[in-house]
Amino acid sequence: MLLFHALLLLFGFVALIKGAGLFVDGSSSLARNFKVPGLIIGLTIVALGTSAPELAVSISAALQGSNEIALSNVVGSNIFNLLCVLGICAIIHTVPSDQDILKRDFPLSIAATILVLLLACMGSVTSGSFLQSKMDHQAGTISRITGIILFAAFLAYLLYLIYDARKHPDHTESQECMPLWKCFFFIAVGLIFIIGGGQAVVYSAKEIAGAMGMSETLIGLTIVAVGTSLPELVTSIVAAKKGETGLAVGNAVGSNLFNLLLILGLSAAIHPITINVASVYDMLILTAVSAITYIFLLTKKSLKRSEGMIMVLLYAAEVLFAIARTYSM
Repeated sequence: MLLFHALLLLFGFVALIKGAGLFVDGSSSLARNFKVPGLIIGLTIVALGTSAPELAVSISAALQGSNEIALSNVVGSNIFNLLCVLGICAIIHTVPSDQDILKRDFPLSIAATILVLLLACMGSVTSGSFLQSKMDHQAGTISRITGIILFAAFLAYLLYLIYDARKHPDHTESQECMPLWKCFFFIAVGLIFIIGGGQAVVYSAKEIAGAMGMSETLIGLTIVAVGTSLPELVTSIVAAKKGETGLAVGNAVGSNLFNLLLILGLSAAIHPITINVASVYDMLILTAVSAITYIFLLTKKSLKRSEGMIMVLLYAAEVLFAIARTYSM
């Protein structure tokens, strides 16, 4: 049965990635048919498409009451995006920083992370559970109201991006459009793959966690998080190999904002998310990782190969820590 669930998990990841690609292609071409500017397409549809695997998994987990997977998937994906996606890109080619991202998007991403962390810590301090030795002890809850606030913040951020994009239009030549019927076909098939893949990943991940004695937090933080972050990783590595490394920072930071505000917000709005002590530690690590990456980008205005190696090693250390704490419980 373990082999079956492992194959089902792999199938789910393939369906998520393929579905996200079809959804982006169909939606982007549909938007171009209606003369939507290319920059707005990139900031909204493409960004949503690369975050679709995380969205599908976290919402599926929320609907099934698997709160640990819903939260750890977001936190794990964000850590992976910063340390592995940016780190690997920096090893391949120096990654330059973008002033708009450093002044606007990255600080907002750190602020959103700290906000969620504070909500978790408030619950853990009042309950006294942070002092407990059990990592799976309840520390707090992200309520429906908090989820709605996070989602509202995402909508405000998205509206600002669209406003800013229209204020500074992209005058590059538009790409060829697909026929309308093909656009709708790609969107429909993409959504089916995304929804089906998300359900398969959550179901198989829960079964594997139970069979191997792993916590849902650990499997969500590692296997599920890496699998759902593959679109960001592939996109950034391809861009780095072509020397278009400026895309990498925006891709990682933009995805992190989508994960924290949109995905976590919607998941909590559907079903309140219980936060355990392990997740509080993970959010502390995410906050520290965000600060380190931001300092690297600020001080040298780029990520060098040596910094990329440090970041990848930090990710390996974080995974080892997550595994060690699970089996020491």
